[in-house]
Amino acid sequence: MSLPHIDADTIRRILPFERAVRAIEDGLAGAVDPERDSPRLFSPAPDGEFLLMPTEGGPRYTGVKVATIAPQNPGRGREKIQGVYVLFDAHTLAPLATMEAASLTAIRTPATTLTAIKHIAAAAPEGDQLGNTPRILVFGAGVQGLNHLRAARSLFPRATLQVVGRTPERRAALVRTLAAEGIEVEPVTDATGSAPSDAGPPGSGGVTDDVGAAISAADIIICVTTSSRPLFDGALPRDGAIIASVGQHGLGAREVDATLVRRSDVVVEGRASSWRESGDLVPARSAEEWHAMDLPNLKDLVAGRLQRRTGTCCLFTGVGMSWEDLVLAEAVYEGLDRRPAPAPEETAGQAPQAEVHHD
Repeated sequence: MSLPHIDADTIRRILPFERAVRAIEDGLAGAVDPERDSPRLFSPAPDGEFLLMPTEGGPRYTGVKVATIAPQNPGRGREKIQGVYVLFDAHTLAPLATMEAASLTAIRTPATTLTAIKHIAAAAPEGDQLGNTPRILVFGAGVQGLNHLRAARSLFPRATLQVVGRTPERRAALVRTLAAEGIEVEPVTDATGSAPSDAGPPGSGGVTDDVGAAISAADIIICVTTSSRPLFDGALPRDGAIIASVGQHGLGAREVDATLVRRSDVVVEGRASSWRESGDLVPARSAEEWHAMDLPNLKDLVAGRLQRRTGTCCLFTGVGMSWEDLVLAEAVYEGLDRRPAPAPEETAGQAPQAEVHHD
């Protein structure tokens, strides 16, 4: 069997962020139930670990992402996370295609985050609406920071975008990359007070030198870092701000503090996945308290079941779930030219004949 492989360029072409957000929304409005998603599986690997993300899926497709996490790779000039996605026909469990997984993940995470932000904003009570020109602050200048800014611009085209990064070099590289795409981003000094090395004084080139002021002024704050400790004082965001923390997983890691969690309405990607992996929630309340609160998940959010309190921050926290990869892999597969539709069992397992690369 010659299994077709869909490369990163094809994935990016088929899945602009607006399309990816729609795919997430369509999945949640349909058969997807985050509470039934399979747990992620971690296993040791040489100089890193394996990550397996299977999901039962819907009526037509199922799939699994197989990834490796190699913390030493950036120092070798290679990607920290690499992998492949395998899409199967749900009727016969025959493999249909493989896909480059890093690019799928790089789209999936911001698409999920911006889906949450979009619907949290839509649920704002009177007086807390965002308006047409929100201020969006992103913590993190890596691939996910870059793509969250791209996704934010696609959904909020008139927003003011800012970024906080760990080093001046990474901030500057991100700003240059997005400027070449016509997206203006203001670099903000990090928590240590260092400013971009090529920056002038405040007001010169749009550079901000006060991260605290940027946090307090932001309408939306997106955290996509590898920090295991809170990034800022939870008292700083303004009342009514939307905060998304999606950069970390594991009960021992958190990007936001207990102060922010306790003062916020909270939406989770999935309740079960949060109890397993979200360190953001653990310090703020006991497990028993969280279970009793029955927090809204993404499906509840998209269905319009979030009730926000006036003048209250809203926090979305996510760790990444297998169903998200599947709904986007399905959108990629169905977006291929001249793709035969899977369906009846007698034709299931057929592979697309265009825009694929055979291994």
